[in-house]
Parts: sequence; C-alpha cells; structure tokens
Amino acid sequence: MIEIDSLEEFDNHLLRVGDLDHVVLQGLDLCDRTTSLLAVRLADTVFLGCVLEPSAQRRTYEHGALVFPKFPALPFRAFRGALYTPQELFGGYINGRPETFGEALDTQVYRWYDSRRSDGHIMAALAQRIHDHAIDNALAEWLEANNRHQRVVAIMGGHGMARTDENYAEVAKLSRALTRRGLVCASGGGPGAMEATNLGAWLAPHADEALAEALSILAPAPRFEPIPDWLDTAFVVQQRFPFVPGASESLGVPTWHYGHEPPNVFASHIAKYFANSIREDGLLAIALAGVVFAPGSAGTIQEVFQDATQNHYESFGVVSPMVFFGEDYWTNTKPVYPLLAQLAEGMAYGDKLAIHDNVADIADLLAPGDSAQE
Repeated sequence: MIEIDSLEEFDNHLLRVGDLDHVVLQGLDLCDRTTSLLAVRLADTVFLGCVLEPSAQRRTYEHGALVFPKFPALPFRAFRGALYTPQELFGGYINGRPETFGEALDTQVYRWYDSRRSDGHIMAALAQRIHDHAIDNALAEWLEANNRHQRVVAIMGGHGMARTDENYAEVAKLSRALTRRGLVCASGGGPGAMEATNLGAWLAPHADEALAEALSILAPAPRFEPIPDWLDTAFVVQQRFPFVPGASESLGVPTWHYGHEPPNVFASHIAKYFANSIREDGLLAIALAGVVFAPGSAGTIQEVFQDATQNHYESFGVVSPMVFFGEDYWTNTKPVYPLLAQLAEGMAYGDKLAIHDNVADIADLLAPGDSAQE
C-alpha cells in the first residue's frame, strides 16, 4: 500500500492517480480536502489519526474504508510519518532561559508518560504502542532511502561518560572517521558515549580542529545535569559548526523510559520510543555494518549479550562485527570479551569479534579506506 503523510503528497497522488485506492493516510487534517474525499474512490483506504469533516467521515464508512480516529489530549502525535529532529523535540526551549525547558516537546511528553507509568490506562498504553509502531515504520523508510540500511554502525557506551573524559573524544573521533567513510553512525541518542557518537558525525564535514574546539565549548557542562547548561553548550557548538546535509547525518534512538536523560542534539534524525525493549533490540538489529562497544556499565553489557544473541542465532540473516574499544576495560575491568570469545567459539560470529585500543584500527576494520583526512 502507498503511505501518504503530508497534504502535498495527498494532492500530488490525486493529480497523478485520481483515487485513494489502497492508500494509507496518516496524521493529516483533511478538512480542507473534503471535496476531493467526496469524489474519489476509497477502496481499501486507511485513515490513521486523520481529521475529517462529518460528510467525508460518513463517506469513508459507506465505502468500507478503515478509520482509526485521532487520540484526544496527547502532547505528541501517535500517528506520525517521520522521525523526530532535535528542533522538534526541543521546540519551545529558549537557549539561556532554563525556565523554558518545561515548554520543550520532549519534556512535555516525558511528563505525560511518567504520570501514566503505573495507572494502567488502556488508551494511554494504546497511544504509546501506535506511536512506537509509527516510529518503526518511519525508521524503516529512512533506512531504505539512500541504502542506509546496509551502512549503519552502532556505537554503544555509558550514558555517564563525561564530555571531559578522554574516551568521549575518542568515540567522537571514531564516529567522525566512520561517517567520513560513508557509514551511518547510530547511538542510543542520549548523553555520554551516545552524544559523543552523534557529535563526531555532526563534525565529520568540518576540519579536524573543530572537534577540539567543540570539546572546549562543551567542557563547562561535562554531564547532562543541569540539563539547560548541557543543552546550551551543545547549541553553541551547533551554531559554530552548522549541520551539512548529507555529510553530518547520524541516528539517535532514545526512549522516554529514561526520559530524565534528554536526547542529545547532535543526532540529525531521532527515533524516540516509549518502549525501551523495542528501542534496544531494534538499534542492535539495524546495525548491519557492525556494533562498537565503548566502556559502559550494566546497560552496555546487556547490549553486548543482546547483540551476541542476534549473531549467535543469526536472527536477521546477517552476522555483524562486534568490536570492543578498550582492551583492559573489556578484559579486566569488565571481563566480558573473554567470555564472549568462548561463547562464540566455532560460531560464525566468532570471526567477527575484535578488540582494540586505537579507534583508527576500529575504523579501518569496519570501513577500510583512506585515513589521511581523519
């Protein structure tokens, strides 16, 4: 079926095709298109969260169209056709005015979600599930465009990694190198190592010296609390080093389950979910080009074994590289690598395991290419 997510697409489709047969329309206010809706065929048409005039709504029922009504009183669009952007999630927040943080869309959605965690309200739960399905669909479309789905590499690591930590800079360098070599870097979309991943991709088209300057701008707010300070310094970096379409692209996959941690603003595209389980499993599943594990704690270790399980059983028909950054960390501090190597012995993914201390070696492993400019 054809999916239509904007009025422009609606108009163009009618001009080109002349009917709405086998079409899914999502999240549209169609009140100004009533004349068209009363005149065209509606065979197997689906309306998801659309706003319709009563006459048009009656006709959809008469012609057997499937109509899912818009949810009332939500701070978010359950039926949406695109991923989020930092501008959308932080719309309403004004740099330098911490009192406006509560106006940001991301903050409002988290407050709504947090107030309903345990009340068992069926409509709230349904709205969340539909929203997450819409994000799944939008992410799949984004990945298919420009063959991104074959080029995603995920970089996992601790949310507590400070901006002043040496590993933060190293993760950013790795992401910058991989982005320059044509890969699409993805992270969990939050602070720490996740932000470093998206920062490196953001700076990929800029001179190497930009990273050091960016780190100096970010240093006065090394952690995500207080959030306004953390955000303001990030926005300064954005202004100093503007986004370059097609060259600064990266993906963030955060969750409102950990909504006290804000999404970082350096991910150009954000697939934000309510359900953390879908988010974690999905992020690893799309990383066909490999997963890098930077130092982290329980969450990162959980992701190691989630990825290992996907590789062990070849759940998605692909065995992807698993690369560990920090030999001492992953063999002594958190001795995950020796155990994983033993589990992988004799399996296809055993040949896909690697551990390095140098991010240049990791870049060469995942995306062999000219490192002269990195």
